[in-house]
Amino acid sequence: MNWVGLNTLINREVGRFFSVYRQTVLPGLISSGLYIVIFGFTLEQRISEIQGIPYTLFILPGLIMMNTLTNATANTSSSMLQMKLLQQLPDLLTAPLSGFEISLAYIIGGTVRGVVNGILVLMLGMFLTDLTIVDPVGTIAFIFLVSWAFASMGLILGQIAESWDQLAMMQNFFLTPLSFLGGIFYSITMLPEWAQSLSFINPIYYMINGIRYTILGVSDSSFSVSFWMALILTVLFSTVAMLLMQSGKKIKQ
Repeated sequence: MNWVGLNTLINREVGRFFSVYRQTVLPGLISSGLYIVIFGFTLEQRISEIQGIPYTLFILPGLIMMNTLTNATANTSSSMLQMKLLQQLPDLLTAPLSGFEISLAYIIGGTVRGVVNGILVLMLGMFLTDLTIVDPVGTIAFIFLVSWAFASMGLILGQIAESWDQLAMMQNFFLTPLSFLGGIFYSITMLPEWAQSLSFINPIYYMINGIRYTILGVSDSSFSVSFWMALILTVLFSTVAMLLMQSGKKIKQ
């Protein structure tokens, strides 16, 4: 393991998004704050509680998870695609770093961004509401696990995309719809049976309910199922991303 090279690439990836925090951190905080104010405080006048939880508190875990996985995915996918389009990848590939080490550095960078954004939205929610976290350690661990999974998925998207349009299409027609249909603003028990059945094949549904359980103590699915789904996605996406990087497909052209 080339620890010096790995650490250098990790520092570059982490420093990249911190240096443009106005684009990578503040937008998520602002949009989450607007969701809390507009959807939470406003709709709570019509929907007072879901599963015994005030509506504003009920949607907070979903907003945290949406912000976490969106930022984790965006960091690795945009960084990889940018290097491809600017013809910077040959320099990286000639460095004494294996495909595993390059993938690991990108994934860690995306994970840090996902965790930072998730925790900041959590702190914002605690500031704006009277949120009390049931399991703080479990919450942070789950945010980390999901960040790693979707940072790996973002690396896959960045490797297979050949233009910004392709990457935007993958995110807009896959990631965003699944996030909103995962139960951020509602419980699936409020849906008709056919819609509930469709929710069970949405992996982000389990991510949202997993963190909802660690924060509020309630969820539509078993926490063990959510945890294992997150773990499986983490292993699957990480393996595919590293194998794709090692093979050089779509990047050594």
